[in-house]
Amino acid sequence: MPVSRLHQYTIAISVALAILGSTLGGAAIWLHYIAKPLATLLIAALVWRHATPSTYAAYRRALLAGLGFSWLGDVLLMLPKSTLALGFELGLASFLLAHLCFLRALTRDARWARPLWPLLFLLLIGCANLAVLWPGIGAALRPPVLAYMLCLVAMSAQAIARARSLATPASSLAALGGLLFLSSDTLLAYNKFYTPLPASALLVLGTYYAALYLLARSLPAGAGAALSGLTSSSST
Repeated sequence: MPVSRLHQYTIAISVALAILGSTLGGAAIWLHYIAKPLATLLIAALVWRHATPSTYAAYRRALLAGLGFSWLGDVLLMLPKSTLALGFELGLASFLLAHLCFLRALTRDARWARPLWPLLFLLLIGCANLAVLWPGIGAALRPPVLAYMLCLVAMSAQAIARARSLATPASSLAALGGLLFLSSDTLLAYNKFYTPLPASALLVLGTYYAALYLLARSLPAGAGAALSGLTSSSST
């Protein structure tokens, strides 16, 4: 289904306000609190309104579930510790569930880890990053962070493997979305556990929302949308 320019502009403005509010902080943080979850909801609406072929119904449902858990993770992670002491842990759990949903979507029409090289390559990179970050991760957080890394790598690798297998424009969008998600969370981890990054909000949120948007646009056009397009073109 074609996406209206108004919808795309609204997503872009929400993302910009989320980044601006996080960067400025202080009294402007309310922009971040409002715009961050709003941007995710607007991206999820792309999937909700999409005219999806019946063969991709399971993919769409899993994608929506992943975006829903991502929205929940957005809310939990952005709250200060004074409001929610376990916000980071709960947010991490929400995003882990989101990646499991995305992984389920990406295995609906493609075999798991075929080809195998994306999984091995990304796992090597993930382990190298984890080795650098490990001293800065508290003992209590190490098991959940390790589990999250493995789940994120599995999702991203499957997105690439699926794109190699299907070789369609839609699967390529999902693969790029998976890689951007991996990049976003890697930047977030370095910013939290290693050293503060310059322009961290722009880097982390920019890649994060690009990843969600590409995953949302990875659904193929439905038969209804295609028929509507043919009808309108034949009437002109």
